[in-house]
Amino acid sequence: MQSSCAEIRSDIRDRVLEITIHRPERKNALTMAMYTAMAELLDAAAKDPEVRVVILTGTEDAFTSGNDLADFLGGSASGEESPVFQFMRALYDFPKPVIAAVSGYAVGIGTTLLLHCDLSIAEDDAVFQLPFVNLGLCPEYASSYLLPRIMGQAKAAELLLLGEKFDAQTAAEVNICNEVVFSGEALERARKLAAALALKAPEAVRLTKKLLRRGTQELGLEIIREEAGHFQQRLQSEEFREAATAFMEKRPADFSRFD
Repeated sequence: MQSSCAEIRSDIRDRVLEITIHRPERKNALTMAMYTAMAELLDAAAKDPEVRVVILTGTEDAFTSGNDLADFLGGSASGEESPVFQFMRALYDFPKPVIAAVSGYAVGIGTTLLLHCDLSIAEDDAVFQLPFVNLGLCPEYASSYLLPRIMGQAKAAELLLLGEKFDAQTAAEVNICNEVVFSGEALERARKLAAALALKAPEAVRLTKKLLRRGTQELGLEIIREEAGHFQQRLQSEEFREAATAFMEKRPADFSRFD
């Protein structure tokens, strides 16, 4: 099972597929090609009986720092035919267990995709952030629905409206990840969990995952679509253009002229 993109690596061992985001020079910022490659791997793994578990991971200093803003300045990133949506749908509908091993930065979708993994292991020096408002954008990947549901309205509002960084211990306390381990140990721990799951009755595992998500699957997809529509509009907004330009120019964004 080969990746179509050099910056997304794949390896199957003992019925576990590891998908590694590998663009360390940009802290694993995601491009459209990288989204396409991950969606293709997940779609193939869903149909492959030799794959029972998937691990998503990054490099030593970054899980992913989020989207590559230069790729998003065109404003066509979140329609249902876009690579981003195709990846979201592939992970959202994936019928087998997915384990995330998080080290370093987990920004934007680097945090929200964890809401769609079954288990998430974070290293104690990992850094999480939901900076959508800071970029003139809005929440995505059903995070506007799932975050209040798992952590309460007040904490979700704090994380989404202020867009500040938070640590791995906080991520565990608010149920974004399952477990915090020492630096350098997340992938090893994820591999142990994956090996244990790969030995279990595969149909029973798939059915349990399906039952855990019953009642929210269709609603979640509806919310993903609604958020994506707003996100698409925001990508074409002057607020986003100012935020993206400021980011690339390494200066604070100036929203003072906007109503």
